[in-house]
Amino acid sequence: MTTRLAIGLMSGTSMDGIDAALLETDGEGVVNPIAFMFFPYEPDFRPRLRAAMARALEMHAPARDALIDAVEQESTGLHAMAVHRLLAATHTRRDDVAVIGFHGQTIAHRPDRKWTWQIGDGATLKAATRIQVAYDFRSADVAAGGQGAPLAPGYHRARSEELGRPLGVLNLGGVGNLTWFAEDVTWGSFDTGPGNALIDDWVRAHTGRSYDEDGKVAASGMCHDNVLQTLCDNPWFDAAPPKSLDRNAWDIGALRGLSPGDGAATLTAFTAETVRLALTHVPPIGRLLVTGGGRLNPVLMAELAQRCAVPCDAVEAVGWNGDALEAEAFAWLAVRVLDGKPLSWPETTGVPVAMTGGRVA
Repeated sequence: MTTRLAIGLMSGTSMDGIDAALLETDGEGVVNPIAFMFFPYEPDFRPRLRAAMARALEMHAPARDALIDAVEQESTGLHAMAVHRLLAATHTRRDDVAVIGFHGQTIAHRPDRKWTWQIGDGATLKAATRIQVAYDFRSADVAAGGQGAPLAPGYHRARSEELGRPLGVLNLGGVGNLTWFAEDVTWGSFDTGPGNALIDDWVRAHTGRSYDEDGKVAASGMCHDNVLQTLCDNPWFDAAPPKSLDRNAWDIGALRGLSPGDGAATLTAFTAETVRLALTHVPPIGRLLVTGGGRLNPVLMAELAQRCAVPCDAVEAVGWNGDALEAEAFAWLAVRVLDGKPLSWPETTGVPVAMTGGRVA
């Protein structure tokens, strides 16, 4: 099948910036990563993005709102800038790119109410870049009864065909999600629980830093097991997958009064413990490959290895770029949107049948 150049854009639940990847792919097993760039958000944009998210969480369904509309247009402009800079840096002609996969920014995710909300104006991005844009990747799945997340598992499967089984690919972004492959042909995926989001929010609130670099804040404290147990005492962890959750689903009031270090240590243990709980729902995993920002936190990686009792390696161990993987996935998915191929499956989101989706501008 013919390969095409595609750009993938991802702004995840960590809300730190835009990942942009250039990929050559056929939307199946042929994958050739070409380039990746990260464009951090300016500090003054992040509070506006968080305000839009807070506004969305107050709503019972997506609706027009002046604040959210303004943030959407600003975000779309930043994504357009990312495309232009990626093309310039790689000396890639605009006309050679078949499609941009534009995930947008999730500001609310409510599959239980059959809606999910990613802001990002596909038509505006197309006008700014003069490249066709695939966007709105999750809505069709949610409308059909799926969780709408995670969507990267198909790409994980395409990239890992040559790796041994059983295998798990764990993405630790703002939210954690796991793709698992058993020794036979069975596979699946689901959200595991909080990834870095709660740690980031705690560290920002108590130290002013945007995240816990190298796990230093957590390393300065100790985990409070009673608080950890309170956090884990949630029926969501007992629910059978596939399942997904919103970034802001957890109340961390139980940490009130803890020192910055103790709070960070407890939340880091919580993220690792949620992965252990997730593994109780799947066949035995021989190895976890970890992608996303969490793989760069040595304290979190050590907690994972200890609690899950399986080898845990950053995806760089098998030659993948853990910073680029999510953006690459949306480039791959965008090609599938053009070809009318499924983006999600019953095993990955719980949707009744394999689902196409996305819209093209």
